[in-house]
Formats: sequence, C-alpha cells, structure tokens
Amino acid sequence: MRLGLALGYWGRGPSADQVALAQEAERLGYHSVWTAESWGSDAFTPLTWIAAHTSTIRLGTAVAQMAARSPTATAMHALTLDHLSGGRTMLGLGLSGPQVVEGWYGRPFPSSPLTATREYVDVVRQVLRRGAPVELDGRFHPLPYRGADGTGLGRPLKSITHPLRPDLPVLLGAEGPKNIAQTARIADGWLPLYWSPLRTEVYEPSLAGAPEGFLVAPMARARVCADVTEGLLPVKAMLGFYIGGMGHAKRNFHADLMARMGYEEEARRIQELFLAGRREEAVLAVPDAFADEISLVGPRERIARRLELWREGPVTDLLVLTPDPHTLRVLAELNS
Repeated sequence: MRLGLALGYWGRGPSADQVALAQEAERLGYHSVWTAESWGSDAFTPLTWIAAHTSTIRLGTAVAQMAARSPTATAMHALTLDHLSGGRTMLGLGLSGPQVVEGWYGRPFPSSPLTATREYVDVVRQVLRRGAPVELDGRFHPLPYRGADGTGLGRPLKSITHPLRPDLPVLLGAEGPKNIAQTARIADGWLPLYWSPLRTEVYEPSLAGAPEGFLVAPMARARVCADVTEGLLPVKAMLGFYIGGMGHAKRNFHADLMARMGYEEEARRIQELFLAGRREEAVLAVPDAFADEISLVGPRERIARRLELWREGPVTDLLVLTPDPHTLRVLAELNS
C-alpha cells in the first residue's frame, strides 16, 4: 500500500506550508500529493505550483469537479500539467452534488449521473489518446455541439498539443454502488470519500469487476496524538459539514453513504441538526466509532495496529490528510 498526501482545498486563503508539506512527503517516499476543489480555490493551480517545487512525487486531483469544466477543458489542464511535471499527473474527477452543480456552476445536475460520467471520461480519453478528432454523440457532452441554439459550424477537432501520455491515469470519486461499479469498468482507479477497513463488504459487490492494477485510493485524516477523543474532533467536524450541509435534506450522497455503512439513524440526525442551524450539535452527534473507523488517530502504537487493517484489504493508495509533518513521518516509518 502506497502513501499519498491529501491537501484538500483552501479555506479562507492558501496555506503557507503546503509546498513544504509536499516536499517533506516527497522526501519521505510518499507516492503522490493531491489537491481538491469545492467552491473556492481550484484543484489544478495549486498542483502546478507544487509541481514546480518537487521532482518525483505524483500529482493528483481528488477531485476536480466535472461541472467546473467541459471534458475537453479538463483534458487540456491534465495534459498541460503532465508535460510541465514530466509525466506525474493523475486525474481524479467527481460529479459533486446538485447544490454545488446548480448553485455554484449554474447548470443542471445530470438526470443520469452514470451516463454523464461515462461520456465525460470518454471525451477525456479521446483527447489524451489523440488518435482522431474528438467526436461523441452524447446526451450530456456532445461533440461537436449540434443543439438547436448552435450555429451548426462546429467540427471535430484534435488536440494541437501532443499529450505526453495517452494512458494518463483517470480516477473517479464515486459513492453509490452503481457509480462505483461503473468506475471499476471505465476508470483506472477509485477515490472513495469514506473507507472503513472494518466494512470492506460494503464495497465488494461494486468492485467485483475491477481489473488487475485498478487503484483504490481512499482519503483518511491522520494525527499522531495522545488523546484519541480530542484527535477525532477534526474528523467529526468534517463529517458534520459533509453529512449535514453538503447536500439537500432529501438528496445528500454523503449521508446516504454513511447510512449504507451502518449508521443510518445517526446520519439523518446529523442532517436534521445541521439544517436546523445547530451545527455544533451536529458535529457532536457524529459517532466517535464512525469517525474512528475512517481515520488514523491516536498514539503511534494504536495507529500501527490500525494501519495493518488498511493494508489487509484492497486499498492500493492511502491518501493521508494531515497538516502535521510528524504524522507524515510516523506513517512513512510504519508503512515501510
């Protein structure tokens, strides 16, 4: 199991230590570093800055939102960064949810998410292969565009720039069982939002068709500390926000996932509290057991034991979310 450093997206502004963290992760032998986006900082610009200050560590988006760019624009970002970094780019994509897609990007959330994802990946692959001009008779991403409001003058185009690698890895952030199963068919890897090494049976049916070499790269908050309860608070704060606020009361993919993992009653309670404006209570309502399952928190000896559970399953890459260089070093030592 390889280690990656997950930096997420910016809060109020850029973190001054992200480049230093990435450089330390590279020095420690981490395989990859990953950035994200929500409705603020983008995923590609920080990754490009990190690329300029590192030399070997892989550079991934976990995830770049599909609604933020057309598939050809995303492919342009990926192939450009791949050239500038010497072939280190890994493209992680995700649909996001209706609130972000419609509220921030101003476009309809796809009525068929599976079809929209499949078409998006198809176009990205065509651009990267550069075997012929890009064409797709698609429902969501038709190329050329032939809608009634178009000019009718569009024609298939092939990238002017020759991609460095036609097989640049494409990974997908997927949560629903059908979406995960499709990911195993059309992508090079999967980026789970929550992964519990104690409940791998939740994912087994969806991953049954995954080919050899398929990447499973979950993100996990990590912190070496003496007090487990205190160390879990940032995990619970994240879960309270995602489960309570990242979605509508009737359509929240994160809450649905928590329910499938055995915490349905708790997930609905978190939503209820968060949407009622009782955010601190929503965070406290997150079960310590669930937060603990999906993270690596506590003294070194405890993390060492729990890390063995992660290595026993199908995880190929553990993306560690921590601002702490000491935690990065401890995990590198334990995983060596």
